[in-house]
Amino acid sequence: MSGSFRFSTSLSSLQTREFPRMPFPKPPIHVPNHVVTSKPMTAAQSRGILPENLRVTASELPITVASSAAVTEAEGLEVDRVTEVELQENGFRSTRRTKIVCTIGPRTCEFKDIEALAVGGMNVARVNMCHGTREWHRDVIRRVRQLNEEKGFAVAVMMDTEGSEIHMDDLNGAESAKAEDGEIWTFTVRAFDPPSCPERTITVNYDGFAEDVKVGDELLVDGGMVRFVVIEKIGPDVICQCTDPGLLLPRANLTFWRDGSLVQERNAMLPTISSKDWLDIDFGVAEGVDFIAVSFVKSAEVIKTLKSYITARSPESEIAVIAKIECIDSLKNLEEIIQASDGAMVARGDLGAQIPLEQVPSVQQKVVQLCRQLNKPVIVASQLLESMIEYPIPTRAEVADVSEAVGQQADALMLSSESAMGQYAEKSLAVLRSVSLRIERWRREEKHLDATNLPVVSSSKSAKISEEICNTASRMANKLEADAIFVYTRTGQTASLLSRNRPDCPIFAFTPSTSIRRCLNLQWGLIPFRLDFSDDVESNLNRTFSLLKAREMINSGDLIIVVSDVMQSIQAIKVP
Repeated sequence: MSGSFRFSTSLSSLQTREFPRMPFPKPPIHVPNHVVTSKPMTAAQSRGILPENLRVTASELPITVASSAAVTEAEGLEVDRVTEVELQENGFRSTRRTKIVCTIGPRTCEFKDIEALAVGGMNVARVNMCHGTREWHRDVIRRVRQLNEEKGFAVAVMMDTEGSEIHMDDLNGAESAKAEDGEIWTFTVRAFDPPSCPERTITVNYDGFAEDVKVGDELLVDGGMVRFVVIEKIGPDVICQCTDPGLLLPRANLTFWRDGSLVQERNAMLPTISSKDWLDIDFGVAEGVDFIAVSFVKSAEVIKTLKSYITARSPESEIAVIAKIECIDSLKNLEEIIQASDGAMVARGDLGAQIPLEQVPSVQQKVVQLCRQLNKPVIVASQLLESMIEYPIPTRAEVADVSEAVGQQADALMLSSESAMGQYAEKSLAVLRSVSLRIERWRREEKHLDATNLPVVSSSKSAKISEEICNTASRMANKLEADAIFVYTRTGQTASLLSRNRPDCPIFAFTPSTSIRRCLNLQWGLIPFRLDFSDDVESNLNRTFSLLKAREMINSGDLIIVVSDVMQSIQAIKVP
């Protein structure tokens, strides 16, 4: 690749041109700045008095046309119908920059449900190997692929490993169980057939469980959603009393605290990737998933070993490895883990069970900032809209939490139980989408242009040139109030470097690779297109302008900053 730097422009009278502001759609959800109340409210009351305009109905999803996801494919250009309609109706500034990951579960596993989520804004579909069989997950993955092929979406698939931490069984097939205050429950290593399982008895996956636990220990389920205290040990059975009632979910993680400190000894001897996880990884590689998220990562070596294994099993594979930051050991080796991975997930639920709750927000911010500096996409996950598992609208605190993650400019937000087993999966997605759009618009209106000092992440001279071109292109786009940045990329790296800069305008990423197009759908601000292009930048531009103008996705006079990794170059050009 040439090491030369090329700049060209076809602009005239930049100083006198007033660039038009594109209209921004009114979000389907309005979050009020304040609500005056006369007395403290319970959680249920706080939901009950929210204004009607905060209620989301199925008809308020962003795109509701009959052919909502029809593929646009001509002369090699592929873009989903949702993106096309959004750009046609609302312009560049309407596009959402923060991406959304949805966990697929029993309530959202059918083709029509997955399509509804894609239409509503889902960028990545997550399958959680803690639940269900491989056959069930295979069906889900293939439905996502079918949706992409038939309707033109670029929804990526993320497979999340179970990990080898201590967890409960599957509750004998029940969706959940309710533990009430003061109830006595038995946790045991004994396995039971469903008909013979005693009432309020849960099997634990760790054989040394009863030996390690002591009377007086606190047992936290699913990061503290339910809390028990150990009152007696009888052989393999640990008898506990519920002190904080709540909902028990299948295969929820268990942690123990003793004298105010987390008991880690039992987990230290367990491998990060279990024998089941390796079989699940083989399954994921065979099914061609786009991301593998590794649970309870303790060191960078685990990530390196997995990446080498994937390469050996499938040399042509482009599977990205995501490190889940959810245990104390992850924090001890944070930078090395993120550097070795292809991205990170802040799994706040399990993390909050291992560190004091008041430390979780600062850890989240640290991980988001570090990923940005190292040019790794980062996902903020767990309990974003937990109340919407049961209720049709979120609490104000949840809206504020989502707003904070968007304000930190995380690449993506993730729904877990809200979309997997909640009663209001599509409404939860609509809330994430609307809040993201509103906070992103507010940042632009208030001129909160990002001024983060980003360190150089490239090593070779050629890579450093590309990195500086992307930095310069982003600054130009902001100063000239460009309508969009176009990037032609074969590997996705140049698009990723542009995303890292968090420019004010959207980034159209054109790539000939279908798999890279899907992977780019996780990164902030990127609108991925599949397009076959040549080494001739001018020819690529003319063809792209023609195709996009024909679909009314761009207009004559729009100002575009153009970057290419085919020939290291940057251009500022008006659409003819």
